[in-house]
Amino acid sequence: MSLKTYRAAVIGLGMIGGADQVSGDALGQFVNHMDGTHTVAYQKNRRIDLVAGASRDPGRRERFEERTGAVTYDSWRNMIANEKLDIVSVATYTPYHAEITIACAEHGIPVIYCEKPVATTLLDAKHMLEAQKNGLLVFNHQRRFNLNYRRLQTLINEDGLGELTSAFLQWPTGRLGNVGTHAIDALLMLLGQRIQAVSATLDLSGRPDCRGENFHDPGGWGVMRMDKGLMVMVSAPDYSMTPNRTEINGTKGRATIDSREVVLEYWEGDKESWLLASDDVSGMDRATSEIVEWLDNSAPFPYDPEEAVHTLEAIVAFHVSHNKNAAWIDLPLSGVDREIEVRSG
Repeated sequence: MSLKTYRAAVIGLGMIGGADQVSGDALGQFVNHMDGTHTVAYQKNRRIDLVAGASRDPGRRERFEERTGAVTYDSWRNMIANEKLDIVSVATYTPYHAEITIACAEHGIPVIYCEKPVATTLLDAKHMLEAQKNGLLVFNHQRRFNLNYRRLQTLINEDGLGELTSAFLQWPTGRLGNVGTHAIDALLMLLGQRIQAVSATLDLSGRPDCRGENFHDPGGWGVMRMDKGLMVMVSAPDYSMTPNRTEINGTKGRATIDSREVVLEYWEGDKESWLLASDDVSGMDRATSEIVEWLDNSAPFPYDPEEAVHTLEAIVAFHVSHNKNAAWIDLPLSGVDREIEVRSG
């Protein structure tokens, strides 16, 4: 008996959604340097038929049709009305995530695979969770699906580093919303802890956003207080030459993650490393395979979308704290702080 195949579509046919290098050129990025794209992940999965795509840009639609053979629409609303879909990717700019996700959920589409960051406001993010509570909502933080991140998560959970004493996040490009979302979300996964409070200062040097003048997503510096008082230092200025780096320290040793590998150093002298690119399966390939498993039998999905919203809440808290002279801001946020907009691209 042949296994069921599922029908997928992509809304937003740029670099990450449509694997469109012309769009990548405009941002100075290369599709083949990414940890997958929605289009290619669907094409590589034998259980998925990529049947449609939507974009307002005729060039993107034409190139997508040539790459995939799928039909395209200039209106995502017309697409979800006319196509019977099991999975929809939302790969537009962040300000449109909430509107599209909520509409797809109301249309009854079982799986919505949405780009990060979640939304521009915490209120919108919460509405997205509520709208898709009876289906599956997946946010594209690819490190959640990397096997060595999962391996490190297990090691930490099993006391491999001992009692955790501190952690450090660093990246060179600022953009707390668009880049920092990956670092913070991965840390939540690895530690298995929640953020209790944030003290921060934004970097307002005014680095232009590669997605245009409508977006403003500064970097900054701060401290996040986790469960049980664990402190996490964050260094992410807008202009920096420092590499990506995550460091987690414990009483038995430390784990350091850069763009290439995980390095484990134990205080008794042992050392080992795991290459992050250990196979040819991208994070998005693995996420797509696990979406198919969920559709097959509604097996528990390994990534609760509420954790992505918690990541967004921490990023908003950086802005709130900056506006109050780096005061400690408790999470969860309340009142007007939940309405602050982070204009990520």
